Amino acid sequence: MGALLLMGMLPQLYVYGHPLRKVNLLSDLYPKADDPDLDETDSVLLLPPPPKPAFVDTCLTGKVCIEDYSDVTQRGMLPFYKALDELARGQRLVRVAYYGDSFVEGDILTSDLREMLQDKYGGCGIGYSPITSISSGFRMTTRQSATGFTRHSIMDTIAFNRSLQDVSNHYFKADSAASILFRGQTRNYAHLDTFYHAAFFFNPNELATISASVNGHSVFTKEFKGNELQMAEVDGKIGSVTFSVQDADTNALFYGVAMDDVSGIALDNFSMRGASGINLRTIPAKTMRRFYELRPYDLVILQYGLNVATRQGSNYDNYIKGMQNVIQHIKECYPGAGILVVSVADRDYKTPEGEIATMPGIRNLVRYQQNLAAQENVAFWNMWEAMGGNASMKKLVDAKPSMANYDYTHINVRGGKHLASLLFEALVYGKEQYDRRRAYESAR
Repeated sequence: MGALLLMGMLPQLYVYGHPLRKVNLLSDLYPKADDPDLDETDSVLLLPPPPKPAFVDTCLTGKVCIEDYSDVTQRGMLPFYKALDELARGQRLVRVAYYGDSFVEGDILTSDLREMLQDKYGGCGIGYSPITSISSGFRMTTRQSATGFTRHSIMDTIAFNRSLQDVSNHYFKADSAASILFRGQTRNYAHLDTFYHAAFFFNPNELATISASVNGHSVFTKEFKGNELQMAEVDGKIGSVTFSVQDADTNALFYGVAMDDVSGIALDNFSMRGASGINLRTIPAKTMRRFYELRPYDLVILQYGLNVATRQGSNYDNYIKGMQNVIQHIKECYPGAGILVVSVADRDYKTPEGEIATMPGIRNLVRYQQNLAAQENVAFWNMWEAMGGNASMKKLVDAKPSMANYDYTHINVRGGKHLASLLFEALVYGKEQYDRRRAYESAR
């Protein structure tokens, strides 16, 4: 005991540049710092506010609003807001693609955001889903079963051909009797028991025979030819849908199924465990363009960073260069879509003094991501600030009931609903500001 007390008097010790945690048996007796380990010595400055028009948008106190850095090309939030206007005037499916890492894996956060948007604007269904994925077993928004398909993911260590992947960084090969079944469900979320349009995406290479059944009843068996991305579609009141591969070329590729309404909001979750976001630039442009023809998006959300941030990281120049290429790739292949960069969420660690605080590398990365959005003239939303800033992940972990896991990195389902509500409020408030600005400009 005496030795441990004396060790608390030692200066900070390092092993190969890594700080050792200080031993302090009396740490709980000392007053806690309000903002421990806050390091503002990095050279990345917060961006100045973008130029404002005569009508100045406002952001209510306590609210973290979307910052739109778009230029004359209008690749920020405008395409999404215009699509919502068109939806209000008549039938229109507004599509949102949400790309992220394990933070939104298994439809966490995106499931609640989808439900909130569909509550307000209409729509149903889970959107696009790969035939199967690492999260299929615990995803709460769909019940699916696949047989006869071999999955290939960009996270495979070997034997992954990037030229064959789809927009979810997957591709599948099929046996002679492969099939995929999706069922609606009502246990956890609204608007998922029934959908009205389903599409199966694949590339027959030469020839593929696909059959479809809805609610257990056969609908069609068709031959598809050609060497490009295609889809087999069914419409109606769909509680379950099955697509089967009756016959196919050995080089045929299969991707996923989309389940939507004919109007309202469709939100696709494209999560990839361990991804940095740079993987998106490896998706072939031809595939992305063709996918956009078949399934055009009005808004693409990019949320990455958990697999990039380091504890003391202060320079992310190389990562930002890679993400610039990603955004330019998306702009080229999805020409009508707005782009929203959502910052990395909070990630906490134990300081040498034993306190739980935000990793300094997270704060630095948030600034870089804001800078990225400004340089590429797209929109930005600061999730880290919206969820409470420093050590906010700890607050989610300590909540009763808990809203995050004890790795102080990942949220759970309750935390996903909380953060989804913050993003939903930012999206709706941004649309209200857009409406006010448009009314002001038309009255001038």
